[in-house]
Amino acid sequence: MDFDWDKLTDELDEVGCALTPPLLTAEQCTEISGWYDEVDRFRATIDMARYRFGSGQYRYFRNPLPPVVTELREAFYPRLLPIARDWAERLGRPAPWPDTLDEWLDDCHRAGQMRPTPILLKYQAGDWNALHRDLYGDLVFPLQVVIGLDRPGVDHTGGEFLLVEQRPRAQSRGTVTSLPQGQGLIFTTRDRPVKSARGWSAAPVRHGVSTVRSGFRHTLGLVFHDAA
Repeated sequence: MDFDWDKLTDELDEVGCALTPPLLTAEQCTEISGWYDEVDRFRATIDMARYRFGSGQYRYFRNPLPPVVTELREAFYPRLLPIARDWAERLGRPAPWPDTLDEWLDDCHRAGQMRPTPILLKYQAGDWNALHRDLYGDLVFPLQVVIGLDRPGVDHTGGEFLLVEQRPRAQSRGTVTSLPQGQGLIFTTRDRPVKSARGWSAAPVRHGVSTVRSGFRHTLGLVFHDAA
């Protein structure tokens, strides 16, 4: 991941999300999208309408994770770790994240968060995802990644990624991103530091997906803490 991480870090500090250069080829994206119908790969399927999360479906991978999913998480973690620690310092919070992803997942497991959280999401026309946070337990990594697997404007229309930040003592700010095929969006999991009159304040952030107008939209979600 020989990216311009200074630029990505600046974007995360400015708006709470940052789009990466390509991570996957078109062929890899097609292959991963095709896994959705291979139900044995997954530990659970969530019908969003049933839980009033929106409309559509997503599936949590079971262990062992596909190699490409493991490789992506392991590659991102050490790059995101300095940002996580810096944000914690600004907010005067503990920074409990060790140097490696394996150590951090061991901490999650000792805390009872045993279930893998990487997900594959599938939307079709009319589907959407309500604003939410992917927390899953007391141990939370403050950044996560979603990777687009289809071509906006070709395979689907609509379905933009939404990020809404509740600013301190001000109205909320929304950011909309169309996910190019194979590229990832790094974004805030729970909250992030923003400058205030008293120094730094934690601005709560939620994310979701706008209504898909046509076609199908698949994404791969990488969360860096496991679930209780």
